[in-house]
Amino acid sequence: MHERSSVAELVKSLKAELNRYSPGEKLPSSRALVDRHRVSPVTVSRALAQLAAEGLVVTRPGAGAYRAEPRPAAPAAGDTSWQELTLSADAAGELVPRAVDASGVLVTLSAPPPGVVEFNGGYLHPALQPERALAAALARAGRRPGAWGRPPADGLPELREWFAREIGGTVTAAEVLITAGGQSAITTALRALAAPGTPVLVESPTYPGMLAVARAAGLRPVPVPTDADGIRPDLLEAAFRATGARVVVCQPLFQNPSGAVLSVERRAAVVRIARVAGAFVVEDDFARRLVHEDAGPLPPTLAADDPDGVVVHVCSLTKVTSASLRVGALAARGPVLERLRAIQVVDSFFVPRPLQETALELVGAPAWKRHLRAVSQELKNRRDAMAGAVALRLPEFAVPHVPSGGYHLWLRLPDTLSEADLLPAALRAGVAAAPGRPYFCAEPPAGHIRLSFAGVAGAAEIAEGVRRLRSAVDEITR
Repeated sequence: MHERSSVAELVKSLKAELNRYSPGEKLPSSRALVDRHRVSPVTVSRALAQLAAEGLVVTRPGAGAYRAEPRPAAPAAGDTSWQELTLSADAAGELVPRAVDASGVLVTLSAPPPGVVEFNGGYLHPALQPERALAAALARAGRRPGAWGRPPADGLPELREWFAREIGGTVTAAEVLITAGGQSAITTALRALAAPGTPVLVESPTYPGMLAVARAAGLRPVPVPTDADGIRPDLLEAAFRATGARVVVCQPLFQNPSGAVLSVERRAAVVRIARVAGAFVVEDDFARRLVHEDAGPLPPTLAADDPDGVVVHVCSLTKVTSASLRVGALAARGPVLERLRAIQVVDSFFVPRPLQETALELVGAPAWKRHLRAVSQELKNRRDAMAGAVALRLPEFAVPHVPSGGYHLWLRLPDTLSEADLLPAALRAGVAAAPGRPYFCAEPPAGHIRLSFAGVAGAAEIAEGVRRLRSAVDEITR
């Protein structure tokens, strides 16, 4: 059972028992709760923390937990209807739409109900995360002199140097900024490179979180089709001519959601076409550390082969570690670096130093390379398990590409099946998948779903999830 399921069930049980106690009365000890409910001490600690956050119990270090005094009744709801007018008052003439659609992002951030197979996730299952190495790194970081002091605005020099070596080529630490994960880096890049109301070229399909960022910044995403070799240079060149865009966002390695790798021939072409157009390439290199065991040598980053500052590189440690290790990097050269730096400082000042110190301790430890090898092997095994299960139980679903990196499969639905029908039926059957519609900034050519194999417990849960998906399809089509 997932830890969060155990916590939720214990919280429910303790809430039911609270009426037995008077306000201020002590609850059973943590050890007694462990024995009575047959859960771990961590589960008890998290359940009590949740009850305390809800104002139902009060915890006193060294003394235990007590039932809290009743809270005063909530005041009558006010009238917030005036906000609708205020929020939309300038909508008719505004260049920058202020409403933000985060639905495509929330699909992969929201945990499904207990018992539901999580094919919609965007992060590693706890069993794949380097929890021991992270805990040890955090402990060592906390003992570093000045660990809670103010870091340099650009980031710790040693961490910038590490990212520069990882990006490769002639990239130097002076050209790297430390960011609060990849999403923050993309936000900073798009705000720096494109003015509100202007177009930004994007792969089609592409990452919904980037589309949400672009729209929130008042940009107009313009789709450029992709195929098995990545974004199509001929259509990219035509899109630059037609729109006058000055930015294209590209995922050259294990593209999300298709899993495609930009071919050797197209790598140079994409940078050349952008340079001729006087445009930047935002290289989202999110999956380099999610390579599968059978992938073979990886191509270098686009930034490594770019002396002219066309490429603005984005990368992160989050995907291969934990959703909460939000440490990433932006790399750029030329005057654009100062604009990126200014926007980041205005938005967030800096990434907290303890988090940077922890990241530095983690990537410098012997456990780091062991973790990368373990993830590489396990992602390959899970990919094979999911591809095999889909071929066996869902033969009518097309799998255009089985990737050698990343954490998901991109499936095209048969024409007789719609996303709107399938996803609710799948949830009723006990499996959550990500809809394909949010990955397109214009009308999609067909229905799709994205199935993640990273957020589940292993091959057995993958097989069960695909079996449940089969049941959902049968429910709709029978």
